[in-house]
Amino acid sequence: MKMTTEKKKGVSNFYEFHSFLDPGCPIMPMGPFRDNIRYFLQECAEVEEYTVEGMPIWCTFLVHKSKGVLIPLYTIEENVKSSVRTFCDHCRCAGWSHHLVSKRKYHLIIPADSEWKNHLDDGVFDDQTHILHGLIHSNGFGHLISLNGIEGGSKYLCGREVMDLWDRICTSFRARKITVEDVSRKHMMDLRLLYGVAYGHTWFGRWGYKFSHGSFGIMEHHYEKAIEMLSSIELDQVIDDFRYISRSNVIKQVIACYRGLSNTPLITVRDLFRFILAVKSCNSVKEKPNVAAPLVRACSSPYLMRNAAPNKSVGKEKSVRYRKYSNVAASLDSRWPVRRLEFTADVIVEALREKREAIRFGSCGMSRQEARDAARLHIGDTGLIDYVLKSMNNVIIGGYVVRRAVNRATRVLEYTIQELRNCDQPEQEKLPEPFQDYAVNPGADAYTDVLCLYNNLLLSFAESDELSLAVRIVLDSKQFLKEWPFSDDPNDSLLRFICCILPNSNGLEAVITKGYPPGEVVEVPLHSTIGDLKIAVESAMRDTYCIMDNLMITAIAGMEQLEDYEVLFGIVQSGSELWVRAFGLDLDSELKNEGGSDNWTVNCRCGARDDDGERMVSCDICEIWQHTRCCGIEDSEVVPPLFVCEACCTSLAPPRAQNSFEFGHYGTAAALVPCASHFGMDLIY
Repeated sequence: MKMTTEKKKGVSNFYEFHSFLDPGCPIMPMGPFRDNIRYFLQECAEVEEYTVEGMPIWCTFLVHKSKGVLIPLYTIEENVKSSVRTFCDHCRCAGWSHHLVSKRKYHLIIPADSEWKNHLDDGVFDDQTHILHGLIHSNGFGHLISLNGIEGGSKYLCGREVMDLWDRICTSFRARKITVEDVSRKHMMDLRLLYGVAYGHTWFGRWGYKFSHGSFGIMEHHYEKAIEMLSSIELDQVIDDFRYISRSNVIKQVIACYRGLSNTPLITVRDLFRFILAVKSCNSVKEKPNVAAPLVRACSSPYLMRNAAPNKSVGKEKSVRYRKYSNVAASLDSRWPVRRLEFTADVIVEALREKREAIRFGSCGMSRQEARDAARLHIGDTGLIDYVLKSMNNVIIGGYVVRRAVNRATRVLEYTIQELRNCDQPEQEKLPEPFQDYAVNPGADAYTDVLCLYNNLLLSFAESDELSLAVRIVLDSKQFLKEWPFSDDPNDSLLRFICCILPNSNGLEAVITKGYPPGEVVEVPLHSTIGDLKIAVESAMRDTYCIMDNLMITAIAGMEQLEDYEVLFGIVQSGSELWVRAFGLDLDSELKNEGGSDNWTVNCRCGARDDDGERMVSCDICEIWQHTRCCGIEDSEVVPPLFVCEACCTSLAPPRAQNSFEFGHYGTAAALVPCASHFGMDLIY
């Protein structure tokens, strides 16, 4: 790897991978995140000579001694006011639409192995092959966007190593809350279901990530009850129930095999899965000592690619090979059906073709935002559009090849099309061999045995409404969160507070219609005065949020009768939450809430009241958003061009007259089918 030779005087940015950001190694930040990240960049990173979309980049090198490689960890500071990604889709899907827009986002990225020698390009934020991509807002709230271990394309780093590093980063920088959308899979198994049954938590639960919220109105007590129900199924009952089912002997042999291997009784499904996974880990260590963890794929939004990232070829090719998008779509592990992906791709290609015909000279490409806006004229699901755009590069759609590249003149990532006859021939794709879902020789291959039990015990065996619903609830629970609680160190000479602005301050109540945003961490010296605290709160808020550039603190609740020169010590306890009155908020700015300035409303029959990242449709009369699944629109069906919800349909026509209307298979309320997450929800209360 080419290393930078010119270094800042007295500063080294080479650190041992496994001990990096352990306490005091090499730094021990003590302030809030917004200060700690700057301290890290100053002490442990070097600024690169180039930028990405005008954003500065810092690099820190991590030395992996056992593998003998030098790993680049990049930090990119994204200024929201000058960025095309003004709002945060990850916050919206995490239930943080009400958060105020932070001025800066920090992206921490370890690229794929094959990219370590190359500069980052303008598509870095959309690249799904990164070994690590995390984003943290300047207020300390963030998201783990993607993580790829050995099976995700890395030759050197396994999932646990990368996750350990990410956890040390968040802990050292004093992040406040980090979300992850767990859609990780391995050998065609959803790990949140497999690990939930085996251990009671997801793979990310090892690092303290817990249930945040589910899709389709699922609450935490639904999720916990579903996990308990599935994991407590007794194996003797399974054997008894399988006696009349084909392959019953295979299931009995797998259970008997591992019961014979175990030194302790295996009573429940949890006991069995946990033991087999332990056997698998032991075998993996014996056979491959350098591969310790499974593939883990994490996303914070529904439009990220959900299959294992392919390993990039490091060899040089003389010509680019193109793939049919139908094959690409079929290989994606998407919640949308292939037909929906292909339809969306056709819409985007048609928009590109129309622009090329309209513009004879100059650039006929479209930026991601332009392509997104054009597709939204025909498709209301923005998550679907984003998902398809990220998978469109060097693909064949109809008679065109779609490319994605940076325009050298504008330095903007653009999509372009070209007739297929002017391009290289598409590559001949070889279909993967089917993976067996049954155990041919129980005990010989733990992976095959786990897959056999997963398909037959968890997916196919759930005959009752309760068990079927429990499986669906676990699979619909994807958002998980880790929180680092606010704490005060009694041994230092600082006072720490969580400071919140009162909702009646300068019309702030208009900004908090969907919930109150979190307060900000403020630190002052031990002998500071009330006036010093006001100045510190102003400085912290102005530095963090877009609408607070001119914020002025007028009073602190409970201290209105005290003078600014009075010392805080003895008046208020360090570690308290304080409410302040203020004016000067820029309420006319579009950069208020992370959910954007659109005043959209979610009110679905499943109980969802906010965007949960699932496929939705808006009523063309009341403009209220609902899940397509809850409205009886299958994932394989296209969202109708005209949709009327149940409430509006009832209000427009009397019940008797309603039967005379022909709504086709889209049927509004008259032909609705209860959604899986709503029907029988009371069974697991």
